Amino acid sequence: MKAILRQVRISCKKAALVADLVRNRKVEDALNILRFTTKKAAPLIKKVIEAAVANAENNFKQDKDNLFVKEVVVTEGSTLKRGVKISRGRSHPILKRCAHIGVTLESRGQSTKAAKVKTVKTEETESVDTTEIKVKKPKSKK
Repeated sequence: MKAILRQVRISCKKAALVADLVRNRKVEDALNILRFTTKKAAPLIKKVIEAAVANAENNFKQDKDNLFVKEVVVTEGSTLKRGVKISRGRSHPILKRCAHIGVTLESRGQSTKAAKVKTVKTEETESVDTTEIKVKKPKSKK
């Protein structure tokens, strides 16, 4: 279950500080932390987490109580390049940075079931391979 917010007018470094607060936490705990955080990125990340929860509930029929924040990725977006005029007809650059914020949620029971399924499949394939090796006969030389 994923949600992505693109081209947000905040530096990715500033948003990454807030993203570190909510990684690997339950959704309810993460939302409570963001509600009382006074950084500019807190309501933005909260909005993305709420969107991911809505996606999980509507599209994947997941319960909100079992979800946790698996991954919060903050990457650099495009940069608006502006300038401020200074003396002697010159200007200094002003870089207004944007960021992309992506959130991935996972259910607590989902990861353990996936691991069990993978081990069963590998055991079956190993047993099939060994039976095929026993059946084959070497070619005789003439």
